[in-house]
Amino acid sequence: MYKYDQYDQKLVDERVEQYRDQTQRYLAGQISEDEFLPLRLQNGLYVQRLAPMLRIAVPYGLLSSAQVRKLAHISRQYDKGYVHFTTRQNIQLNWPKLEEVPDILAELASVEMHAIQTSGNCIRNTTTDQFAGVACDEIEDPRPWCEIIRQWSTLHPEFAFLPRKFKIAVCGSEEDRAAFLLHDIGLQLVKNDQGETGFQVYVGGGLGRTPVIASSIREFLPKEHLLTYLDAILRVYNRYGNRDNKYKARIKILVRAWTPAVFAERVEAEWAHLKDGPATLNGSEIERVKGFFTLPDYRTIDDASADAKVKALAADNRAFSRWLDRNVRAQKQPGYASVSLSLKPAGVAPGDVTDRQLETIADLADRYSFGEIRSTHSQNVVLADVAKDELFELWQQAKASGLATPNIGTINDMICCPGGDYCSLANAKSIPVAEAIQRKFDDLDYVYDLGNLELNISGCMNACGHHHIGHIGILGVDKKGEEWYQIQLGGSANKDAALGKVLGPSLSRDAVTDSVEKLLDVYVENRIEGEAFLSTYQRIGIEKFKQRVYGTAS
Repeated sequence: MYKYDQYDQKLVDERVEQYRDQTQRYLAGQISEDEFLPLRLQNGLYVQRLAPMLRIAVPYGLLSSAQVRKLAHISRQYDKGYVHFTTRQNIQLNWPKLEEVPDILAELASVEMHAIQTSGNCIRNTTTDQFAGVACDEIEDPRPWCEIIRQWSTLHPEFAFLPRKFKIAVCGSEEDRAAFLLHDIGLQLVKNDQGETGFQVYVGGGLGRTPVIASSIREFLPKEHLLTYLDAILRVYNRYGNRDNKYKARIKILVRAWTPAVFAERVEAEWAHLKDGPATLNGSEIERVKGFFTLPDYRTIDDASADAKVKALAADNRAFSRWLDRNVRAQKQPGYASVSLSLKPAGVAPGDVTDRQLETIADLADRYSFGEIRSTHSQNVVLADVAKDELFELWQQAKASGLATPNIGTINDMICCPGGDYCSLANAKSIPVAEAIQRKFDDLDYVYDLGNLELNISGCMNACGHHHIGHIGILGVDKKGEEWYQIQLGGSANKDAALGKVLGPSLSRDAVTDSVEKLLDVYVENRIEGEAFLSTYQRIGIEKFKQRVYGTAS
């Protein structure tokens, strides 16, 4: 993984001291609330419903065991003993004291971490596939490109105050596990007819009040021109984005108003002034960054023998067998596999993990995955590069710490925002709905029979729980001060990206779980053998689902 040099460390250290001074002046009344707002936001600090919330950057979801142990310490010392993993692969503290945030940032800086640009109208954390570097369907490891974008975007003086927040995702595989089509800029690594690597560039995706799937504006961008082309896109947006109405300020609104073709023309015209300029990437710089993402020192493992050993253990242990089926994924390196540690046992807010569990994760990473941990778009944690002959031992230790729930990819592996329990923007609570669904569907045989099923819950239209792209999406809405929930069907975050359709009128909280069960009944009754929920929905349409929930067809 990337290691700070002296310039990186100096920048982060100086940023901490700058913010410490700003905080002290604010608390002394020397800086007004309005003046302090942008300062705290660009250091990751929000003011939520009950307390401040600090969002910590995890570039492209990659953490070291030392960093995870530091997070455990911080959560004990400055918070309530747990952290929350987000859908942008970041980590949030929900109860820090405003006056102690500079101390937290100093602790983070000691392990090469920060909270810079995790909020505010700037370029946020660049995200990618949690299986980057080990995925069997990978075209090229996207992490070096994420790091190049991170270095370019951090404290970029031209893009510090954009019309609105800005998100970039990079996909390096055939399957999209980064949801790049739902980002302001989505980059797909591709190869041209000459076998050269470059990017297909998508612009204008996003969720929130106006969900939009990104449009392709360039089929092939040579890799050396990545930063100059990104500069061109951001310059066009920075100049023409709507600054008068925050609900119309995202780049997706501009792309839609102009059309993707016109937007692409404007970008190409701007790029003509930047192409081959100082920000053009040369081969040595690309190779320098790639040098931080080399393969670990793998053992030579007889893949067939390791598979046979695992299969024999699974035959004698049904719980281990279930975990293998759901939480373990093949990787391209023979004899090794990637393991998803579920952060979604029943009764726990999805994505929450305690300080003790963080320390266990760090210990497991040191023992089994070369000291590296990956956070995921779906609010779980991945340990890659696990030797197959150690999977059973890892499972036993993870299970003892509540990290081996065999539910990855199932209805109980839901994405869920903090909702009204924490967020001041939320219309309704998300966590109690998630818990009720988890407890309702606790029969693993039934859950596994349903197959892969994505259920996403948001507490408001800001869509932090990505309800628009869940196979089943649930949105909290306010009705005269009461919490109600709207259900959507048919969303997808993959390369067949689709936005869900509203099923019908909103439902009370008590009715949500039973309604989900009715939706699943329709699926089971109508599916073709081996057909997934989303495929059944796409084949039969929404009316049968609507009739089952509401009793009448429209």
